[in-house]
Amino acid sequence: MKLLPLDTPERIELVAGWLGKAENYKWLDFGNGVQRVTSITLRIMSQRDIHVFRIYTAGDEDAPAGVVGLTNVDRNFKTASLWAVLGNKRYGGHTTEAAHHMLTLAFTELGLHAVNAWTVETNIPAQRCLEQLHFRYIGRQRQCHYIDGRALDRLLFDLLATEHRDVPHAGLEHTSATDLRPVR
Repeated sequence: MKLLPLDTPERIELVAGWLGKAENYKWLDFGNGVQRVTSITLRIMSQRDIHVFRIYTAGDEDAPAGVVGLTNVDRNFKTASLWAVLGNKRYGGHTTEAAHHMLTLAFTELGLHAVNAWTVETNIPAQRCLEQLHFRYIGRQRQCHYIDGRALDRLLFDLLATEHRDVPHAGLEHTSATDLRPVR
């Protein structure tokens, strides 16, 4: 698996295409009720220090499978929020591994101390993914996320750097979770 930066127009267009699909953006929150982003918005976001986005590949292949990100990166308080989207459903099963690698980057290269995540209550695969990554459930935000006009809860999770375990590739049970924690 590779984590590739969003540093080319082609990669930005690819990710914007994934994030523009209803099956993906229904789980997302880019703040102020925005669930879809354009390639221009994504390009601007990727240039800001508060966002770290990576395309992840499917195993040993070079084929892009999805995107994993850290947002609200606060270098003063050493915190961020994790999210991911499986873009190419053909390559399902690599989201947990990609999130694990992004957490390693967060805690080692960025020097963060804590990472949080949330998922919609009905997204069981994302909850399993967070559990496999050793996130702890810390609470519930009630009826704050709408999908098809239905008010749903968000489940809140966090992980400290000291709790992040270096799980080998073979030890990860892969999931096809659509999201872990969408951007706010």
